[in-house]
Amino acid sequence: MHKRPLTRRLSEGLVPAVPFLWLCLLFLVPFLIVLKISLSDPAIAQPPYRPVFDWSDIAGFFSQLNLENYELLVGDDLYLRALLSSVRIAAVSTLLLLLVGFPIAYAMARAPERYRSLLVALVILPFWTSFLIRIYAWIAILKPDGFLNQVLMGAGLISEPLGILNTETAVFIGIVYAYLPFMVLPLYATLEKMDDTLLEAALDLGSTPWRSFWTITVPLAMPGILAGSLLCFIPAVGEFVIPDLLGGSETLMIGRQLWSEFFSNRDWPLASSVAIVLLIILVVPIVIYRDAEARRVENVR
Repeated sequence: MHKRPLTRRLSEGLVPAVPFLWLCLLFLVPFLIVLKISLSDPAIAQPPYRPVFDWSDIAGFFSQLNLENYELLVGDDLYLRALLSSVRIAAVSTLLLLLVGFPIAYAMARAPERYRSLLVALVILPFWTSFLIRIYAWIAILKPDGFLNQVLMGAGLISEPLGILNTETAVFIGIVYAYLPFMVLPLYATLEKMDDTLLEAALDLGSTPWRSFWTITVPLAMPGILAGSLLCFIPAVGEFVIPDLLGGSETLMIGRQLWSEFFSNRDWPLASSVAIVLLIILVVPIVIYRDAEARRVENVR
């Protein structure tokens, strides 16, 4: 039996090792640090928590860890209301993104091939500008004396300025605007691969365009719908900048509570426990998507 050279075996072993090392350094290690802080007690010190890891007294270190922060989360309905509000706003925003993004992606996929690269570039063009600057621009658009109210009042459509800024409506507008490329691009990648002859065959067999859309286009676009929805929903749940700048003090979201606990209250253990709970909750849709994608691939085979 021919034995492969040692260098080749090492190089083949590095291929799966690199992504695992990447995940350990950028996910597992930070996760363990945050988990440890969530099991600590707040302290007026630097760092603002106790205990601090000590190699000379490992047993004593672990004995001081506790679940008091998680018990506080369960006993205080503020965090539950913030989490439910975040999930609701993220879910509604994702639905709006799908309603807006699907027609755009469908039009891009049906455009002449020579224009598609240009259309994709136009979709990602906002990323060339700072995210913070783009959200600040929406403040200038939505404020009472902003561009939107001036146009509507100048056209005679309204008699007094609309109070959109510092409301959930402004948050929805900001999230839909900011995350639209994350919905459009996966949908476009899926719709572009769709076989147009399937729609032609359905029309030849007497199907209406609307029925063909629901029975052929939507099922074939489902991988893009799921991928785009997850890419938008997951970061939207923990969004902080948009609700802080556009939503005002009335908008309750878990991202703002995290920021408040970290920087205003300096309660790192409690903030870390909120982050851990949020991470666990967000893992659920990822697992559901993974299982659905695995079943889809299995059915295709």
